[in-house]
Amino acid sequence: MDPVNATNRSTTGPRPGRRPLVGAVTGVLAAVAGLAVAELAAAAVRPEAAPLTAVGGALVDLTPVGLREWAIRLFGTSDKAALGIGIVLVLAAVAAGTGILALRSLPAAIAVTGGIGVLGAVAALSRPEASWKDSLPSLMGALASAAVLYLLVTVATRPRPADGTPAGTWPLDRRGFGRLAAAVVLLSAGIGYAGRRLGAYGSSGATASRADFVLPPPTVPAAPVPAGAQLPVPGISPFITPNGDFYRVDTALVVPRVNADDWRLTVHGDGVTRPLTLDLRELLARPLVEHDITLCCVSNEVGGPYVGNARWLGVRLGDLLREAGVRPPSQGGTADQLVARSVDGMTIGTPVEAVMDGRAALLAVGMNGQPLPFAHGFPVRMVVPGLYGYVSACKWLTELRLTTFAAYDAYWVRRSWAQQAAVKTQSRIDTPRPGSRVDPGRVAVAGVAWAQHRGIDRVEVRVDGGAWQEARLGAADGVDVWRQWVWPWEATPGRHTLEVRATDGTGAVQTGVRTGTVPDGATGWHTVEVSVGGLGALGGAGGRGKQGPWS
Repeated sequence: MDPVNATNRSTTGPRPGRRPLVGAVTGVLAAVAGLAVAELAAAAVRPEAAPLTAVGGALVDLTPVGLREWAIRLFGTSDKAALGIGIVLVLAAVAAGTGILALRSLPAAIAVTGGIGVLGAVAALSRPEASWKDSLPSLMGALASAAVLYLLVTVATRPRPADGTPAGTWPLDRRGFGRLAAAVVLLSAGIGYAGRRLGAYGSSGATASRADFVLPPPTVPAAPVPAGAQLPVPGISPFITPNGDFYRVDTALVVPRVNADDWRLTVHGDGVTRPLTLDLRELLARPLVEHDITLCCVSNEVGGPYVGNARWLGVRLGDLLREAGVRPPSQGGTADQLVARSVDGMTIGTPVEAVMDGRAALLAVGMNGQPLPFAHGFPVRMVVPGLYGYVSACKWLTELRLTTFAAYDAYWVRRSWAQQAAVKTQSRIDTPRPGSRVDPGRVAVAGVAWAQHRGIDRVEVRVDGGAWQEARLGAADGVDVWRQWVWPWEATPGRHTLEVRATDGTGAVQTGVRTGTVPDGATGWHTVEVSVGGLGALGGAGGRGKQGPWS
């Protein structure tokens, strides 16, 4: 072998066996740099314009209903995080492939990078309330990514002279390339951090406005929660759900942070004789009502977790609509649908009749004695008892438009959900947990039941398909609130199946027919299988209960 030629081969770029690895690393580094620049650019536009957020939002819109419901069942309220991780992994794979391509054809790889940037820009422009500026972060990120790709590929493949002299080249060995790659990572991290800090600075006004916001006292305060509403049973859901534990199901990949000082609400549309535009101070000048209301999501499977109870403070929505001159259809009004719009463009359609029939439909500003958390709609959201959230509970509210169901389909209706959806009677076993093991003897079977705007009159439990046994109910806190229940079960050794059903305030018994969540909510009896005996209890909530005040 010619030693000179061998030396030349060893000093001309990465070894053939390492070229794919070098290319993949190069592509990923270029993508990281591009995302960092895009993050910085989005801080100057708006958070929703960031490529990952824009693409994620577009994917949520395009996801078939069945796949979305599967994701919610699989990931729960972490579905957005799972989507973000999935997007990052796909992008990393594409970036790695682009880097490998760049070692063969740098122009082709740069074209692919530009195409990805265009896709991100298109996704950003498709988002609600988007302007041409929303395309800039993706395009600037693609430009930065292409520049880094060019730099790294040029350095990685440029030959070094065999004798080690410069000869007009930039000689970098493996360590030198590693140092350059590390510099790219550090610079990207700094740019990305600056973007995040600037984004946080942009939302600091909203944070300060919430910190300074003091809830006014209610004009009509709610009565104290009745004694006995919270049953003393370990493992049962708390009667009032803490704000931090309240379920959240929405499409916002970035939680909107609205400055209360800048917030405005407009009321207009069909049948509105006196259009309104209100700021928060003007809204709060109206009588404030406090009311306990249980909310639940239409995506909640039988026995699912997407239900919670809170004490809400707000302005009666029906009164505000009457102030605008609106009449319900039963009184000759022309509009039968109230379309609520969020600051992020989400639209939710609610029957006008429902919000004006006297129920406690609220424009809520407070939740459990605190200003609304950002994740739950600060500064103002809708709460309408008796309707699933997707047709009533618009968060980050900014517009109320009166129209008809025939003229307009709101966001979820365009995705195969029903136009109108009253909450169905449901009951859930909280303890013992599915698959748990308990000791023989008396066991507390307990949980919650809800039928908002109708109330719960009875809950029954049965074991292994036997006769229904009536459970003891916790004290009622009105028809818009769930009720706790408990039934003392004399458990015998073996495997057993527990079922629960409820009867609402109209006398209608919860159906046992199992249906899915689409198009207007799931039905069926919640069923739990447990084992009695053997190794003993696996914890207090599912273990043997002692005879006490719940029995």
